[in-house]
Amino acid sequence: MEDIVGSPWSERVSGVLAYESSKVDWCEENYRHSEHVVEYFNTVSNLVFFIISPLMLYLLHPYARERHLAVHLVWLMMLFVGVFSLYFHMTLSFLGQMLDELSILWVLALGYGLWFPRRRFPSFIKDRRSFGRLVLIITALTTVSSFVKPTANAYVLNVFGLQLLYVLRMEMKHCTDPKALRLARRMAALWVLAIACWISDRFGCAFWQELNFCYLHGIWHILIVMAVAYGTTLIAFLDASYEIPYSLPGIQYWPCDQWEVGLPHIVLKGSTKLRKGC
Repeated sequence: MEDIVGSPWSERVSGVLAYESSKVDWCEENYRHSEHVVEYFNTVSNLVFFIISPLMLYLLHPYARERHLAVHLVWLMMLFVGVFSLYFHMTLSFLGQMLDELSILWVLALGYGLWFPRRRFPSFIKDRRSFGRLVLIITALTTVSSFVKPTANAYVLNVFGLQLLYVLRMEMKHCTDPKALRLARRMAALWVLAIACWISDRFGCAFWQELNFCYLHGIWHILIVMAVAYGTTLIAFLDASYEIPYSLPGIQYWPCDQWEVGLPHIVLKGSTKLRKGC
């Protein structure tokens, strides 16, 4: 038994789980507010995932019920992103880093598989099921390769996100709905602000430490969740317009649609044809 406990394997596992075993360390001062939490504000800011995700699950349910219940997987996975991000920033462990980054990767994969426009499929892809298999294979390979150089993972994820935003921008060229166009501008603004916070925290740490304001990564958490809420609603609106046009999809805001303040979601104004089976 002692041989097992003292084996290189057990030491390796302990190292992966250990506090600060990750090579990634954000700008916030470590252990400033608690001896058990490495980055306190970066940890607490993840609570926004647990507020927004259930609300978006509820608000997007009419669309998901009509289109495909797999849509709910996106915001269920966002809950896991919140759990793993909280764990990572609380411990700065290598395991926490990988769980955080890989959960984001699989959220992006779900978005590609569910919503990537049919007309932009590669020529050798005939239907969404085949495209989904391709996305699954690429995501699985990316998951394995992410362990080769973990410090590069965040940059790879941002590249995937940029590509998805590019496709969304191209699709918006065919959209004339004024509410959707306003939503797109707000989503873009949130995303730009979020990325600016991420980059500033990553590369401008010395400057923010001089100002004693090292909370930009925590602000990134809040902004990116809102950007995803706006982005998934926009993508869902375009998808519903192409795939279930009979439902006459529209965009509304909760709790105040009159001023377009809050969380956007899809409303189906036309007749619905509930699917039987999966």
